[in-house]
Amino acid sequence: MFDIKKIRENPKEFDSSLAKRNFAPCSAELITIDEDNRKAIAEAQALQEERNSKSKLIGEYASSGKVEDANKLKEEVSSIKATMHELEVKQKDIAEILKNKLSIIPNLAADEVPIGGEEANQEIKVIGEKIDLGFEAKEHFDLGENLGLMDFETAAKISGARFVIQQGNLARLERSIANFMLDLHTTEFDYQEVNVPILVKNDALYGTGQLPKFEEDLFKTINDYYLIPTAEVPLTNMTRDTILNSADLPLRFVSHTPCFRSEAGAAGRDTRGIMRQHQFYKVELVSLTDDKSSKNEHERMLSCAEEVLKRLGLSYRVMLLASQDMGFSANKTYDIEVWLPGQKAYREISSCSNCGDFQSRRMNSRYKDDNSTKFIHTLNGSGLAIGRTLIAIMENYQNSDGSISIPDVLQPYMNNLKNL
Repeated sequence: MFDIKKIRENPKEFDSSLAKRNFAPCSAELITIDEDNRKAIAEAQALQEERNSKSKLIGEYASSGKVEDANKLKEEVSSIKATMHELEVKQKDIAEILKNKLSIIPNLAADEVPIGGEEANQEIKVIGEKIDLGFEAKEHFDLGENLGLMDFETAAKISGARFVIQQGNLARLERSIANFMLDLHTTEFDYQEVNVPILVKNDALYGTGQLPKFEEDLFKTINDYYLIPTAEVPLTNMTRDTILNSADLPLRFVSHTPCFRSEAGAAGRDTRGIMRQHQFYKVELVSLTDDKSSKNEHERMLSCAEEVLKRLGLSYRVMLLASQDMGFSANKTYDIEVWLPGQKAYREISSCSNCGDFQSRRMNSRYKDDNSTKFIHTLNGSGLAIGRTLIAIMENYQNSDGSISIPDVLQPYMNNLKNL
C-alpha cells in the first residue's frame, strides 16, 4: 500500500517505478480520486463548523425570546445535518474506491533490482559443484514409487491431482528435515519458533498482499476462512494494528506449517511428483525490522536459508529476481535454486524477500523511533520448502541400486539410519 501524499508529490516518479513492474501508469487517476476525497472532507468540515455556529445561536435566540429566529435556524441546522450525512456517505465511497485502487498496485522495485521479466534475473553466486553420480539419475517420483514410499495413485483417489501419500522412512525423513531446519534457525540464528493458525481471515491476507488480487490462488472455506498459502501470513500479521518500540526490533519468527495453494496458473506444469502440490510443508522465516536495518536483515535471512543447503551438502545458486518476476509485495527478492540431477536443472527452493513498509501500511504495523512513529519493514523467506528439500535429497543422494543415502546431518533425526 502506498502513501497517497507521496504519489501527489512525485507522480512522474511513481508512474516510472510502476513501469518497471509492468504496471500501467495511474498517478493521475489516483490524484483525481484523492482530490475528490479531500474536497468532500473539506466540505463536510465547513458544514460542521456552520452547524456548530448556528446551533450556538439557537440557544442565544431562544433565551432572548427570538422564537421565530430560533425556529428558522433549527430548520437550517436540520438541513445541514442531512447534507452532512450525504457528504459522509459520498466521502466514504470515494475513500473506499481510492483504497481499492491502491490495494492492487504492486510494491515498487528497489533501485538495485534489474528491470524486466524472468530473462533479466541475475545469477549472484553458485555454491558447490553439480554432482556426478556416475549413472543416469532418476527423478524423485520414480525413486519414491520404486521404493514403495510414495503413492500418488491412492492420494488421487482420496483428494485428486497434486497430492501424495508418503509412508515409512520417507515420511520420517520429511519430518526430520523440518526438525533439522527448526533446530538450526532457533539455536544458531536467533529465530523464535511460533505455532500459528493455518486458518485466517481475509484481513490477514489483505495485510500481506494476497488479497484482493490473488484470491483465485487460495483455498477458501464455506465460512469465509482461508487456508494459509504460507506461514508468512499469520507470522507477519502478529504485529497488525500494533505500535512497537524500536528497541524491540528486530523480531525474528520461524514456523513449520502446512501450506495450501490452488496453483491456478500452473496448469500443465510439474504435473508429476511433489514439486507443485496443493498441500505442502514449509519452514518459514519472517523478520520485522526498522527502516534502517531491513537491507542488512535481508542479507542475513538469505544466509540463514543458504546454510540449510550447505549443511545438507547440496549444490545451489542464488538469483536476484528482476522487477517483473518478483512477488506482489516484494521490493527485492533473492531466489535460491537447488540443483536436481534427475531434472538436470536448478529449481527454486526458497524465496527471500524484503517488502519494506508495503505490508505494514496495509496492516497498520508501526514502531516508535525517538519522537516519531514509523511503519515496520517486513521480510519473509523459506528456510526451506520441505517437499522440495526432500526432492533435492532424493535426487542428489540416490544410489545406482535405487536406494537413497541419508545426509550425515539428518541421521541423528532418523535414529542413525543411513539409507532408505
